[in-house]
Amino acid sequence: MKKAYVFPGQGSQFVGMGKDLYENNAKAKEMFEKANEILGFRISDIMFSGTDEELKQTKVTQPAIFLHSVILATISENFTPDMVAGHSLGEFSALVSSNALTFEDGLQLVSQRAQAMQKACELEPSSMAAVLGLADEIVEKICTEISKTEIVVAANYNCPGQIVISGSVKGIEIACEQLKAAGAKRALPLPVGGAFHSPLMEPARQNLENAIKNTTFNAPRCPIYQNVNAKPSTDVETIKNNLISQLTAPVKWTQSTQNMVADGATSFIECGPGKVLQGLVKKIVQEVEILSI
Repeated sequence: MKKAYVFPGQGSQFVGMGKDLYENNAKAKEMFEKANEILGFRISDIMFSGTDEELKQTKVTQPAIFLHSVILATISENFTPDMVAGHSLGEFSALVSSNALTFEDGLQLVSQRAQAMQKACELEPSSMAAVLGLADEIVEKICTEISKTEIVVAANYNCPGQIVISGSVKGIEIACEQLKAAGAKRALPLPVGGAFHSPLMEPARQNLENAIKNTTFNAPRCPIYQNVNAKPSTDVETIKNNLISQLTAPVKWTQSTQNMVADGATSFIECGPGKVLQGLVKKIVQEVEILSI
């Protein structure tokens, strides 16, 4: 009986998130106020009563989801993970919750990551699209062909039959047409600011590399299954290198989930806003218990 705690990424946010925690738990309130101080603006106000537009800004969204997730793990009485994983941004929440990073350092890195990604998005118009109902190999093959002239790659392996692609605006347009022609049920451009987990994030990767290298990491209390290779790690240098590569590499969520099950995970507990990961895990493996904090 092993418990896998999983932490969501961008897209799980909603106005009002965390308000009940702030009002009903002294430790949660203290952590929110600490975050307001570190970030230099009252992120708690935007989370509790801002507009969708304010919350959708990458520099707000990423720290907001991180905060909600880490606070839940911190105040949970029976947070006893045998393994952890996070989807993209969620990897930072997983690292803090497994004691590999302090809350303060984790928040600083997430804030720097969000700003670096925002800047990279502004350098070149780019986009992402969700592809449903097509085998991974077909999606990869079409992306490889288009990549001879435009940038487009498989960015998120979310669950069997659901891949997100990422690249230049033109590359995504061409890919959506070709993927539909190849039999995809849907190929839908996503309302995101840029091409996350693609070569277009290289400026952000370089920006974040020094920050990660100069931050103190500790061995986590349990293995973390990282996005880049879907493998468990407790080695500090490996964790750092994988985290640096994460911005330009695909998120191997399907493979991470399968590997956690192969290593004995019998229950998956989502720790953070929304239920996105519960839905994905259900589509990847049927025989496990799926819960949320």
